[in-house]
Amino acid sequence: MELIIQAIILGIVEGITEFLPVSSTGHLILFGDFIGFKKGDFSIMFDVIIQLGAILAVLVYYRKKIWESLKNIKPGEWGFKLWFKIFIAFLPAAALGFLLNDYIDEYLFSNVTVSIALIIGAIFMIVVEKYFANKTSDEITEISTKKSLFIGFAQCMALIPGMSRSASTIMGGMIVGLSVKVAAEFSFFLAIPTMFAATGYSIIKGFAAMGATEWIALSVGFVTSFIVAFIVIGKFLSFLTKHSLKPFAYYRLIVGILMLILIANNLV
Repeated sequence: MELIIQAIILGIVEGITEFLPVSSTGHLILFGDFIGFKKGDFSIMFDVIIQLGAILAVLVYYRKKIWESLKNIKPGEWGFKLWFKIFIAFLPAAALGFLLNDYIDEYLFSNVTVSIALIIGAIFMIVVEKYFANKTSDEITEISTKKSLFIGFAQCMALIPGMSRSASTIMGGMIVGLSVKVAAEFSFFLAIPTMFAATGYSIIKGFAAMGATEWIALSVGFVTSFIVAFIVIGKFLSFLTKHSLKPFAYYRLIVGILMLILIANNLV
């Protein structure tokens, strides 16, 4: 029962943080340590797969646009162009993640890494917000291939736990001239192939670590993250129409510095 309760807590954390530029992986690591969530292959797989629950919320939230794009998927039509650019943006992190996955799992999944990445990411966000905010923007269906590729390389920063996939891709989008809202929407769509690929790879690696209790916990966390993320997506997009990314940057700074202080004093 304890594992199920922990799965619910982490599912809520994932649902809230997946699309906010604060690093869902980083928060799962921090909260997982705080509540004593079991470590090892299962915890790594759990963190990845409940993120897929949040990504499925994107499929439901944008179901009409996704369906329309699939109906216009022939070469030359806007649906084909959209998913081709999503694929182009997906490639850099997919290739680098495949090559470095074992190293990242072994050496970078720690409170120290997350805390430092939260701080560095916050500084990047403040700089990008200062110099690249309030840009005129393409629609998501009209983003160029070159811009898509740049956003894809920006997503590679998110391979470091704590940097945030959402923050990395939104910042990349803003740098190439997208409004923060359109950059966020592109980030949501880019999350679809990214997380499906990460989930498939994680299941292959961690399947042997699964027992009946683990499967139940995984299912509960998955459903919880889906429900919470679906609520958060609309709220986040509404927030971005009126506000900047600075509150999230300041939040990251506070959490990162506080965690380093606690780590230095052996309190976590």
